[in-house]
This record gives sequence, structure tokens and C-alpha cells, in this order.
Amino acid sequence: MQVQIRKATPQDAILLAPILLLAMEDIVYYLIGQKDKAKAIDFLIYCIAQKDNQYSYQHIWIAEMNGDILGQACLYDGANLQTLRAPVLDYIRREYQHSPIVFDETVAGEIYLDTIAVAPNAQGMGIGQLLLRHIIDFYVHEQKATVGLLVDQENPKAKSLYLRTGFSKVSEKSIFGKRLDHLQIKPTAQAS
Repeated sequence: MQVQIRKATPQDAILLAPILLLAMEDIVYYLIGQKDKAKAIDFLIYCIAQKDNQYSYQHIWIAEMNGDILGQACLYDGANLQTLRAPVLDYIRREYQHSPIVFDETVAGEIYLDTIAVAPNAQGMGIGQLLLRHIIDFYVHEQKATVGLLVDQENPKAKSLYLRTGFSKVSEKSIFGKRLDHLQIKPTAQAS
């Protein structure tokens, strides 16, 4: 299996949206104010294809094999959350006439892994772990940045994967009625 990891492009939006939705279906329904899968996918297609928002292709890494998108990871600098979120909320108000109350899931000082998801036909192939390893190599080892994420306390399988790849729990949060663990992985100090 020759899986490639690459940055997304605007043209990937149509194929990426259903995969992104796997990681955030309830959140998207909350954001747009309706439980409509087609509208949720349209919302994500729009956001992914645009620049400078938290779900933009600019922030997405893709795992791909033979031209098929197998998984994605969307992450951005936590210090930029408000700036990246503003166009998303503006679009929701315009397009869906909804003004959701949102919570800050990240802070300055970490690259925030907003979503990671694997296409249903690629689950169990190690794609999620491959994406995580790429993220850790690129952000933690090369850029010396801290990567953070939130994981639902009711999803021990995902939490176990993150802990196995080097993340550790730093706090707990409650967002959208869910209890979440805030995990981070930090660069290790180099001996001189």
C-alpha cells in the first residue's frame, strides 16, 4: 500500500466534505441549526473550498492512494481561532439564518487538530495513525510546535490511539454537552 500524504486543494472539497463530516456531524448540525446531511455537506464543501477559515483546504492534510482520498486531518494555529472562525460564522448567519453560540476549543500556544477522520472504506488500514505520525513529524519534530486536540471521553479507542502516539492529557473541557479530554504532544528538548 503506497499512501501519500499531501496538502488539500480547493478542488478536493467535494470529496473531503463527507469525510470531514464523519468527525463532526453533530457539531455541523448545531452550527447550521438543522439536522440535514446534504446541507451539512454543502456547508463543509463551501468552507473547505474557501481560504482563511478554520475548515479551509489550507489547513487540511490528505491521505491518498491511487487518487482516492482515504482520510484527512484539519489543523491550525490555536492563536488564530477567532480570525479563522469569523468567516464561518458570517457564512452561517447569511446562508442558514442561524447564530450559534460557539466555544473556544483551543488556545494560543498549540497547533489545534480540529478534525481527523478516515473514509469508511479505509478504516482499519492504519490511515488515522499514518496521518497522526505525519502531523507529529511535521509540526512537533520539524517546527517544534505543540499539537493539541480534544477527544470525547466516551471514545476510549480514539483516546488510546492518541496516547499511543505520544499525546498526554493536560485538562478536561465540556463543549456541546460532551466531556472532552484536552490532549497535547510537545516537542522534546534537545540535549546540547
